[in-house]
Amino acid sequence: MRRAARPGRAAAVGLLLAARAVAGLEPISVGIAIAAASALTGYLSYTDLFCRFAECCLEEQRLNASALKLELEEKLFGQHLATEVILKALTGFKNNKNPKKPLTLSLHGWAGTGKNFVSQIVAENLHSKGLKSNFVHLFVSTLHFPHEQQIKLYQDQLQAWIRGNVSACASSVFIFDEMDKLHPGIIDAIKPFLDYYEQVDGVSFRKAIFIFLSNAGGDLITKIALDFWRAGRKREDIQLKDLEPVLSVGVFNNKHSGLWHSGLIDRNLIDYFIPFLPLEYRHVKMCVRAEMRARGSAIDEDVVTRVAEEMTFFPKSEKIYSDKGCKTVQSRLDFH
Repeated sequence: MRRAARPGRAAAVGLLLAARAVAGLEPISVGIAIAAASALTGYLSYTDLFCRFAECCLEEQRLNASALKLELEEKLFGQHLATEVILKALTGFKNNKNPKKPLTLSLHGWAGTGKNFVSQIVAENLHSKGLKSNFVHLFVSTLHFPHEQQIKLYQDQLQAWIRGNVSACASSVFIFDEMDKLHPGIIDAIKPFLDYYEQVDGVSFRKAIFIFLSNAGGDLITKIALDFWRAGRKREDIQLKDLEPVLSVGVFNNKHSGLWHSGLIDRNLIDYFIPFLPLEYRHVKMCVRAEMRARGSAIDEDVVTRVAEEMTFFPKSEKIYSDKGCKTVQSRLDFH
């Protein structure tokens, strides 16, 4: 005897299609439709099914460390320290089911060395929509905190925003760009959230991630990199211990770092100060090739060389490091 069709299959499909159609308009209707479809099909849980049509905060989702490692190694040039530290920090944090505090990373180096690029890669590996995710939040100092006379207002708004979003998604990611342009004192508003508290006002922040991006300390990083070069040592010989102590003290004492005399440093709440080394001529050429591949263009080594040679390098006597890193590669490639 022919097996009877599972009842409600057509109705379930119809409900799913209807849910998709109204997804951008009425979340409650979406939830009702998907719940009904789930009940009819009996195949997926409500959560599994809902997350096929709407972005969900998957707090227990494991980090694909191999994918992150491959992406950093293939797309980030000349930054062996950043690659190593970020990979270990994120892997260790995400594998820990009960972290004692949020993960807090502070990325330092001159413009064009890859800080923003890395924050984008990290965001995409933590939440599939990356910087477009509802659970990844980007603050730009000159845009969101422009007026020095409104520091108290910014502090209150920042606390409320972070508290609300971590309440909605414990594994939220917060990225603060242009920290060197942030008025002193603003960032200390989030100090309680970064500390070793189980909860603050009924909210646990322990699974959140905070990333600071800053040009501050770029001079200190360059000095040590240059010392290695002049001593005939490879840049790959530079270790985190050569830079991190100098960087943390330098940023703490720099009035234009956004972390000047900050309790975040004083209380050792920043887990890693990650240096981004100045880029050499060979790294600029790598950036040009990567941009060509991204555009679907064939690699033309003559063009690669011309673009790289148009960049300016320092110090004046040795001309080792690109003064803009790879920041202007895209625009310069447009002319070739």
